[in-house]
Amino acid sequence: MPEPLAYIDESFHEHDAEGFYVLAAAVLAQEADEIGALLQGLAAHRSPGKLHWTESSARYRQAAVERIAGLDALHVIVVGAPVAARKQERARAICLRRLAFELNGLGVTQLVVESRQQVLDQRDVRTIQQARFDLPKGTLLRVEHHRGATDPRLWVADIVAGAVRAHHLGNSTYRDQLGALLHLVEVPTAD
Repeated sequence: MPEPLAYIDESFHEHDAEGFYVLAAAVLAQEADEIGALLQGLAAHRSPGKLHWTESSARYRQAAVERIAGLDALHVIVVGAPVAARKQERARAICLRRLAFELNGLGVTQLVVESRQQVLDQRDVRTIQQARFDLPKGTLLRVEHHRGATDPRLWVADIVAGAVRAHHLGNSTYRDQLGALLHLVEVPTAD
């Protein structure tokens, strides 16, 4: 079985007083085609290019979570709060740094993050480089960015992030189904 990689995607709840940032890593050893086959029947619910939680119906979300719950995987989620409306990137950096620490503890050395745009992707790389200072000397930690449309393993992270976001907004149905597969860490992100 190949070395597990962490596939990372995010969800953000914008609110002046109660905003939060969810960064989810699906730690998977499965190949992209295996995950694609698992999620295949959900293709009717996808936006152009990828499956996406926020644009999906409750029926899709339920089906997606049921399929993800059947994977032999661990999902590491860092939730940062509170996050003011204009502090999203700061919160992302705090969450990504903590996520790198958590994943390193699991022996993960390669992070695959959904690409946003070149400048923001470079910011993620710098954050991971800085995170290495929090880790034991000689720690290997690589990061690369993929488009969400090209790798269904990123869809898994999107689904997990969406389930945790729904939980923080008062709907625990999806999170409860993933239960033992989740390792949830909360971090403060206020100035």
